[in-house]
Amino acid sequence: MKIGHLVHAASLIGAMVFLLAANASASSVTFDTSATGSTGTGFNTSGNLSLSSTGGVSATLAFVADPSATAAVPGNVNYGNFTLTCPSCTAQAGGIGATFSAFTFDLVVTDSTDGATGVFRGTAAAGSVYLDLSTITMNWLPIQLGPGFSNAASGDFGPTLFTITSTTRIVNPTSGAQVGSTTVQGAIDSTVAPEPTTLSLVGGALLGLGLLRGKKLFRP
Repeated sequence: MKIGHLVHAASLIGAMVFLLAANASASSVTFDTSATGSTGTGFNTSGNLSLSSTGGVSATLAFVADPSATAAVPGNVNYGNFTLTCPSCTAQAGGIGATFSAFTFDLVVTDSTDGATGVFRGTAAAGSVYLDLSTITMNWLPIQLGPGFSNAASGDFGPTLFTITSTTRIVNPTSGAQVGSTTVQGAIDSTVAPEPTTLSLVGGALLGLGLLRGKKLFRP
């Protein structure tokens, strides 16, 4: 009888968890990576969103920020795009290309939902660009902002945490889903309670256990 009572209680708990899962909804976070002056997103701590080549023919590496984006939590995000252009470049075999000196790039993330900001800093060694080649690679540190005050330049990220892929390889001027464009990818997660899907799985398991036990108890 004790086992029967326990299983009955499990089925009731399972039903309650199902109701919680049904009423729960995925949260979202609004953020942006747009420039905010000399201390904002930009190359070499300047706040400028474009960088010119320093050798060879003329080329430009520019950044298109992602303003006021709303993303589901947890979920993948796009922090913005780098666009590489070199109008006079040829294929590497043709020998006409451009070179970029080493540089840094500050990607400032403003978490409007939690009222916090943080900075992903990308560091790139000197690189070469041709129509069919780009050796520009950015390495990001830190790779996580939040939760709480962790890596926060201001404010408190609360339960929210932003991550970024550790390396971004800039594609050549003729590659990419959008020609010459490289997406800076990452993800947003939260340290709060499990998502509705997790609650449903737990509830389903408990409820199923109760129903199975009930069939055995009332079998003629």
